Amino acid sequence: MRAVAAALLIAMPMAMAQTGIAPAKIPNLPALGGTESQDLSPLMERKLGEEIMRDIRRDRDYLDDGPILEYMNNFGNVLVDARPGARGEAKFDYFFFVVRDPQLNAFALPGGFIAVHSALLLQAQNESELASVLGHEVGHVVQRHIARSIGQQKQDALIPLAAMILAALTARQGGGDAAMGVFLGGQGLAIQRQLNFGRDAEREADRIGFQIMGEAGFDPSGMVAFFQQMQASTRNYSDLVPAWLLTHPLTSERIADIQARIRAQPYKQRQDSLDFFLVRSRARVLQDQSANGYSETKQFFQGQILQDSWQQKAAGQYGMAFLTMKQGDTDAAQKWLDQARETVNKPPPTGVFGASPRSKAESIFAATSIEIKLAQTENKEVLAKAATEAEAAHQKFPLSRGIAHQYGEALLAAGKLDEAGAYLRDQVQLYREDIEAYDLLAQVYSKQGKLALQHIALAESYNLQGGVMAALDQLGYARKAPDASFYDQSLIDAREREWQARRREDLADRGKKEMALSGSAFKMELKSDKDAKDNKDDPFNNSYTSPFDRLRKATDPMQSPGSVR
Repeated sequence: MRAVAAALLIAMPMAMAQTGIAPAKIPNLPALGGTESQDLSPLMERKLGEEIMRDIRRDRDYLDDGPILEYMNNFGNVLVDARPGARGEAKFDYFFFVVRDPQLNAFALPGGFIAVHSALLLQAQNESELASVLGHEVGHVVQRHIARSIGQQKQDALIPLAAMILAALTARQGGGDAAMGVFLGGQGLAIQRQLNFGRDAEREADRIGFQIMGEAGFDPSGMVAFFQQMQASTRNYSDLVPAWLLTHPLTSERIADIQARIRAQPYKQRQDSLDFFLVRSRARVLQDQSANGYSETKQFFQGQILQDSWQQKAAGQYGMAFLTMKQGDTDAAQKWLDQARETVNKPPPTGVFGASPRSKAESIFAATSIEIKLAQTENKEVLAKAATEAEAAHQKFPLSRGIAHQYGEALLAAGKLDEAGAYLRDQVQLYREDIEAYDLLAQVYSKQGKLALQHIALAESYNLQGGVMAALDQLGYARKAPDASFYDQSLIDAREREWQARRREDLADRGKKEMALSGSAFKMELKSDKDAKDNKDDPFNNSYTSPFDRLRKATDPMQSPGSVR
């Protein structure tokens, strides 16, 4: 996850040459940034975000968990859809996900990809607090802060460059400490301008997030409550840093700004869904899967079960079901899951009137029940029940991608290969970027002995994951398979032409970017060496060599270091 920032820093300069569209005009939301955002078009933003996501999905800390992903995206899109224009001019298809990280944080990638750290999901006490974080990150996407930041950096890049040249000249005069001071001074000016931009962007995102969560029916005071938690968690280090060096504005300033806005809003009360509590239980189990982590998680759930709140009690029981399943005790897992369902279905106590209907979290319970059965890989009777249960759940929740995958997996586990193949072929036709469906289809073909189709399905999966060379290798294996039909060969030829052409385009783009970067560096070196040559009589100038001379030496075996003369 820490490589994401580095990837952005590397990829952003490459995108600067792109021309883009003006910032989105969203009702009641400020559209700021001017022409700076044109350095990264919405199309390039999405492409850049997808490239980063390919790496993130391969990271072990990416929580590729069906119920968690489904909840986060349903919840996030409620916020996005509540505000007209929140998808921006590019109509971004937002994707919300969770990464395993102990820090209270969240971040937005280019193109509408929004991540939440698992610690933040566990720390949020209600859905309004979670909505405040996601609304804030949606604000960053809507305002195209990354594109605007690139425009700012493009201007500020000249400041440290000039400072480095001046520092080099100072060093030639023998002033090492003075040279460092000059360099840091110029660098500090550029950094300060970027910090100022960052603080303004954070304020914008706060205000937009406040508007979005209000439109979606969440309690805006949740933003203040969560800011206060973040302030407490970061006090140990933020108090040691001057306010003017913080990229984010001081939390107290942000809290005061939002509190002033809350006073003008009517009070809103919103009941949290049961899904929120169950998803947090799953995240807690996945947060630390060591023996010690499981022990602490078990103690937490045992304490949660003793609480008076039916939601907390059900969440604790459900957490125990998921935990014991992860530990391999499927019998205990099923018992805990049944207890959690009983708690949810239990009528409210006598004398409680006007209570709102309880949310049932039916899709999460159904997915977990199937999950427990699929974990019993040696019990054919239970696997057959899993297939029947998954079929019913898929019909009841046709939009659930997690349950759709479970249905394919259950058919495969139960040995219903023909039925599984037909179902998964339909799935990859409907959802052409569903990597897991292609992987399951490849497993079905493998068990059926259909080698050509197995390699073609794997090729599609690898291509979607960004492994074009691996995908082309799989097409080569498919071409040589003894059962490859004429239709298979035609499909292989078409895919190979398409992916080879795309690979050539990617290589050409990469070559142009590298040439542009190396050309700029070479011109800079030429200018620097020309200045040195002009001052070769300077007693401090004893390091002049032409870049052309160095190039010749690098390619001449008689001049290269280590050569035998």
